[in-house]
Amino acid sequence: MQKVHLCSVDDLSDGEVKSFTAGREKIALVRIGGQFYAVGDTCSHANYSLSEGEVYTEEHSIECWKHGSTFSLATGMAKNLPATRPVPVYPVEVDGSDVSVVLP
Repeated sequence: MQKVHLCSVDDLSDGEVKSFTAGREKIALVRIGGQFYAVGDTCSHANYSLSEGEVYTEEHSIECWKHGSTFSLATGMAKNLPATRPVPVYPVEVDGSDVSVVLP
């Protein structure tokens, strides 16, 4: 496992998403309240960036801007069509003001 620093806690506002590259992985990092979620930044239905989509804070999900599929930030599972496959989910560690992702 590899821990990769992504940003500072203050770099993301509540409900905001940003894209990062960690090793060979593209990561969409989302902040909802004090919680951070990291999912693969590519829709499993087509090759579009999830970090360009809308974050639904109440549902803890993110929407692909191109075709409208939403994905759970906690599990990566596709919540509606046309996507049927999940996106990867990565553990996030917050240490003081540093936000890191743990890669397999």
